[in-house]
Amino acid sequence: MRPQKYLNLLLPVFNTRRTREILSVNPVIPIEREEATEVNITVFEYNSMEIKEHRFKHVKDCLKFAHNDDFVHWINIDGLRKTDIETVCNRFGIHHLVIEDILSVGQRPKMDEIEDFLYGLLNMLYFNSTNNTVEQEQISIVLGKNFVLSFQEDAHRDVFNSLRDKLKLNNSRLRQRGTDYLCYSMLDMIVDHYFVVMEKLGERIEVLEEEVIRYSNNRSLARINQLRKELIVLKRNMAPVRDLINGFIRSESDLLDDRTTKYFKDIYDHIVQANDLSENYRDMMMNLQDLYLSNLNRKTNEVMKVMAIVTCLLAPATVIGGIFGMNFDIIPTAHNQWGFYTAVGVMLFIPLLMLFIFKRRGWF
Repeated sequence: MRPQKYLNLLLPVFNTRRTREILSVNPVIPIEREEATEVNITVFEYNSMEIKEHRFKHVKDCLKFAHNDDFVHWINIDGLRKTDIETVCNRFGIHHLVIEDILSVGQRPKMDEIEDFLYGLLNMLYFNSTNNTVEQEQISIVLGKNFVLSFQEDAHRDVFNSLRDKLKLNNSRLRQRGTDYLCYSMLDMIVDHYFVVMEKLGERIEVLEEEVIRYSNNRSLARINQLRKELIVLKRNMAPVRDLINGFIRSESDLLDDRTTKYFKDIYDHIVQANDLSENYRDMMMNLQDLYLSNLNRKTNEVMKVMAIVTCLLAPATVIGGIFGMNFDIIPTAHNQWGFYTAVGVMLFIPLLMLFIFKRRGWF
């Protein structure tokens, strides 16, 4: 195999590119967002009696749903383009600071109350089983009177499929409540999906723990470092969500019904539990690293012990051979016909006696 092929095998394990991706967030440096090649717009128009679903490819088609108080509107835009976002937000009267946050890259999860709108920004998390990495997708949610706007980066995946199914049920609670309950349901599903990602990471940690206990090698250490990086991504995206949910709980906006506050408190409990679980995973990874180093030291000690025993066992033979190898004319038993066999016998007897003594003392 050529050297390049060896490098291709090692790069997935000893990969520093992932470290640069995790630590490359710098809010001081503005990052230009790449324009989406595909934009999908889904509009749910519903009340307690009926529901209509619309799908568009151009944002101008959804502008007609602005300022319609007869229905609750959920307008979901998959794929971000600057001109599209500005067109929609200007039509709904959303502040330009919110537009900047929607178009931002690597923004910290947060909640803002600007004018007559509530704005929440956080990340949906997914686990890539192929690369064993945690992937994130930024989502922005704007809560207004009789409408909810959601902006997603990826047009092909999200965690809202079960929410869409519930909306289509006539007797569902979603259909009976207002936009604040819809906003709660979206945040609840995002937070609940964090546990799915953590479950996948937990499975990888269990497999790695058995690997480290049974046989430790350099690849095990590389996997430990890789999982620690993914836990950093997980923690960095989940920890600020607690403040985001707390902002909805403490908000005195007329957009939030008092009955909905207890539901946001339920999300708060979930995100606190998720943060505690991520801390437990972090402690487990630290313990795994300590276990790996302990196993490495134990193996080194075993090797040194064997080498020390072998050296001690060879010492008598070395001494006896050195004595009889001295360049003197008169050496006892040197000219005796049994002298050689006697010397060899002593060389064997003393190491065997030493082995017996070492065994009795429990040195090996």
